[in-house]
Amino acid sequence: MCRSRLAVILISGLLLAAPVVAQEAAAPSPAARVADVALPAALDRVLRDYEQAWRTGDAKALAGLFAEDGFILQSNQPPVRGRAAIEAAYAGQGSSPLRLRALAYAAEETTGYIIGAYTYGNSVGDTGKFTLTLKRVAGGPWMIFSDMDNTNAPPRPR
Repeated sequence: MCRSRLAVILISGLLLAAPVVAQEAAAPSPAARVADVALPAALDRVLRDYEQAWRTGDAKALAGLFAEDGFILQSNQPPVRGRAAIEAAYAGQGSSPLRLRALAYAAEETTGYIIGAYTYGNSVGDTGKFTLTLKRVAGGPWMIFSDMDNTNAPPRPR
């Protein structure tokens, strides 16, 4: 009777500990840097114009890169829609070095996207990542329909 209880206790202990051991073994390793992709000139212009407007803190120029009904979707902020609201949201932001790099893209006649990473200031490595969805009137310039970004930093403890 004692041996069977001891066996049950030992087996139960092993079963309870197994998920903890498995979680420790499955801890993610740091991700390798995803390589840049070269963008067609018309799409690259969107990123370079964004960088320039951000560096100068020009909220009006930033908002001008967006479609009239565009969105910004920033971390820990509600969605912002419309060029005037985007300009107001960007007021007071920027005025620092920003580097954008493309990781993937696609574009057809009137819709496209860029997935990328960004770095602020003198940071080494990517500070965060973004997706831009793009639209245009046939033959016109690419405009940002939505800009969603978030940092690579882990969440802050509450």
